[in-house]
Order: sequence, then C-alpha cells, then structure tokens
Amino acid sequence: MHSLFHQHVMKLVQELEQTLKSAALWQTQAIEPSLLQSTQPFCCDTLRFEQWLQFVFIPKMLELLSHHEDLPSNIALAPMADVSLHTHVHFADVKHILSRLDQSLSQGKIC
Repeated sequence: MHSLFHQHVMKLVQELEQTLKSAALWQTQAIEPSLLQSTQPFCCDTLRFEQWLQFVFIPKMLELLSHHEDLPSNIALAPMADVSLHTHVHFADVKHILSRLDQSLSQGKIC
C-alpha cells in the first residue's frame, strides 16, 4: 500500500510539472540560490508561487519519493493557487492537480 501510494503521489507531482510547463509557468533558467533562503511560507517574499512549486516543492517531493520517506500530511497548496494564480488562463488545470495532491497527502490515501 505504501509503495502504491508513493507511486500515485509521484504521478501527481509529474502531472503538476507537465501542467506548469504546458501553462508556460515553468522557468527555464535557474534562480539565485539566495532566493531559496526565505523563512516565509512558500518563499512568498522572494519567489512567485509557481517558482516555489518548481524550485522547492517539486524537487523536495521527488527527493522524498525516491528515498521512500514519509510524505507531508498537512498540506494546502490549492488555496495558495487561488491567491496567486487565479487570473492565469490555466489556473483551473493547476488548481485541479494541487487539489488532488492536497487531498491525497492530507488523507494519506489515493484520491
């Protein structure tokens, strides 16, 4: 079950990456490492939300998944998308995947 759940979350993380790329929300150039040193939630003082997803959330999730470590269980990404991406043309696509991630991780099961 644990392995099946990790596979499900991996698929969602990969879908998120593909959706960000398709929506032109994926940055091709690296960011300054100092921007990742923020202590604010979502690095909101140094990064846009989509940058945080790309440079913080996705790499961390891939690391946890590849090492079969425990995954976060109290997560709410979709509300941040409501605030930061609500005017983007692909908002609904991004929010849908984030909502599925929120639900799966918070409930600890495939949703």
